[in-house]
Amino acid sequence: MKTYSISMSVSFDATPDQVFHALTDPKQIRTWSGQSGRVELKKSGKMELFDGWVKGKVLQYSGGKVLEYTWLTEEWDDHIEESVVKFSFSPTSKGTKVSLRHVHLPNAKEAQSHKGGWKEFVFDPLKEFFKK
Repeated sequence: MKTYSISMSVSFDATPDQVFHALTDPKQIRTWSGQSGRVELKKSGKMELFDGWVKGKVLQYSGGKVLEYTWLTEEWDDHIEESVVKFSFSPTSKGTKVSLRHVHLPNAKEAQSHKGGWKEFVFDPLKEFFKK
């Protein structure tokens, strides 16, 4: 079965540790997303975002360096396998560059939808969060 991938990079005015923490701490996730979320920082720890719309398991993490987890939305049919999201954090002179790679998306429509979703529901709100 053919799968699709997306890649994107975004810069933030915050340290790699601050961005990592904003993506994993339940209180901060609620602040920037307006919805509940959690990322258990342990191998096979639970990941849940957007009030449970997406769920997965942590594959790897290293504070301020990398965060990787599986991703399965409640809207996908039962036959669709989970995709994988990997964030890489790189310090820059003004903050942090976050590189996102989302692989094993089931079709081109989902890949396009998720690319817009990452910008609209994660990266843009995070940029606002770090301006405060």
